[in-house]
Amino acid sequence: MDNDTGKIAAQEIDRESPKEHVGPDLEEKIENGSSPDGSLHKTEHGAEVSGTKEKDVEMVETEIQDPEPVKVPRSQRRGLFGRFSILAEVEEPKHYPRRTKWYITFVVALAAVAAPMGSAIIFPSLLQISDDLHTSPTITNLSAALYMLSMSIFPLWWSSFSETLGRRTIYLTSFTLFLLFNILSAVSKDIAMLIIMRVLGGGAAASVQAVGAGTIADVWEVRERGRAMGIFYLGPLCGPLFAPIIGGALAEKFGWRSTQWFLAIYGGAVLVFLFFALPETLKATKSPSSETEKDLASDGPNLARTTSRQSVQRKTAKHIKTAKRIFLDPLKIILYLRFPAVLITVYYASITFGSLYLLNVSLQTTFSKPPYNFSTTLVGLTYIPNSIGYVLASLFGGKWTDKIMAREAKRAGRYDEKGKLMYRPEDRMRENAWIAAFLYPSALVWYGWTAEKGIFWLVPLVANFFFGIGSMLIFAMATTMLTEFMPKKASNGVAVNNFVRNIFSCVGAIVAQPLISAIGNGWLFTGVGVIATASSAVIWAMRRFGPRWRQVMDRELNQAG
Repeated sequence: MDNDTGKIAAQEIDRESPKEHVGPDLEEKIENGSSPDGSLHKTEHGAEVSGTKEKDVEMVETEIQDPEPVKVPRSQRRGLFGRFSILAEVEEPKHYPRRTKWYITFVVALAAVAAPMGSAIIFPSLLQISDDLHTSPTITNLSAALYMLSMSIFPLWWSSFSETLGRRTIYLTSFTLFLLFNILSAVSKDIAMLIIMRVLGGGAAASVQAVGAGTIADVWEVRERGRAMGIFYLGPLCGPLFAPIIGGALAEKFGWRSTQWFLAIYGGAVLVFLFFALPETLKATKSPSSETEKDLASDGPNLARTTSRQSVQRKTAKHIKTAKRIFLDPLKIILYLRFPAVLITVYYASITFGSLYLLNVSLQTTFSKPPYNFSTTLVGLTYIPNSIGYVLASLFGGKWTDKIMAREAKRAGRYDEKGKLMYRPEDRMRENAWIAAFLYPSALVWYGWTAEKGIFWLVPLVANFFFGIGSMLIFAMATTMLTEFMPKKASNGVAVNNFVRNIFSCVGAIVAQPLISAIGNGWLFTGVGVIATASSAVIWAMRRFGPRWRQVMDRELNQAG
């Protein structure tokens, strides 16, 4: 992203110690704030003021309108087949009208359904696949576990390429591959072919996990990004909500292969929708005219004499640069983990995500056997309670974090020269995080022992509802924070999160069955609950050291940029 974008991002998120620089017309309104309850209090200059001053500032803030978006001519639109998009590309995506921003959020959320749907749709039919392909349940679980592993690795490349090739090109390319690999999964002759095709299909669909969050960061200002990210996450959460139900019903009536055909049909429909409905949202690094002039200059005849050795050296350097861009540059994304703020945020989200996949495997294993003996369709229905929790937390949790972030900025008196609040990513991790840190480990222990003792099926499933709320609060909070830690490379922050957390989920899916067989649900989820509770120290660390860590990270990233 270019320097102009970096400047905009720097204005959105406070990158230095708290300041109170304001314009002359707003100085008095901002400086003379009130306490949260609207009572009188003294400012640093010792003057007492009323609570109405802060309201004046808020009113000024809400009256600031984004300028009209400047449309890019159809012939100069970027991205693969960009001129076919019905919605016009604009020079500054954040200037889109709000209804257009919500439309783009909906389109990306619809695409984001594919990857988690591909993961969850197969859970109710794992035993059926084992019987049909003549393999053990543990080997069959690899088709789910390695799918998650591919979702951790491939986004590194999708994210890296999206920052140069654009979002639209990545969406169209990845969904074309998703369609192809799911067709091949549906006609698999043995378990090896199924696992390989699912790995490739999961890696293709995983593009949206990183690039989708980048698109949200492209079009939404920081003050509303938490809510937008929560709505975006409804897409990935609709996968776990509906996929087991659809997968169970399809597998029981038509066999497990029908689940893969369903994914192929869904991927094809999304591909067509993206082709016509989604413009490029990554802000252009240069104007189209300057790019054209550069291309003409580079393609023009070279009148200088060039020896054969120089020609070979230039071609070799070009090939090395291309290879580096393809194979090495995406791996650099992992280096963001050297920053403590990124590392602990990713770690906390990954612990939560890993426990989710332990739970997913446990549901299939536990409720398909005595004393429950659920059919394939009913096993699919057991995934509904935690998914309802995901949806509720997604709808309300993002807006909640936005309010918390604004509240913290007002308390600190952080305003820019235009009177707009200056936000800090670490402010999103406040009481919402503590509630989530208590809720989801408790729900895991609750589920583990009630499932272990064979208590009436509703009791462990109610626990899963509360697990869904707690875990989703953490997922959305962590993802939004990572886009704000690295505003110039928003999709990279999400990609490194996906890389680590999907490794955790892969390990969870692999070890779940052996651990349940060895120690049972009760002790397994008690142990996971203890680890999750201990990991909540991340919240305290972010509160205590977060501002210092972020400032060091900002300086290093700005110097590198």
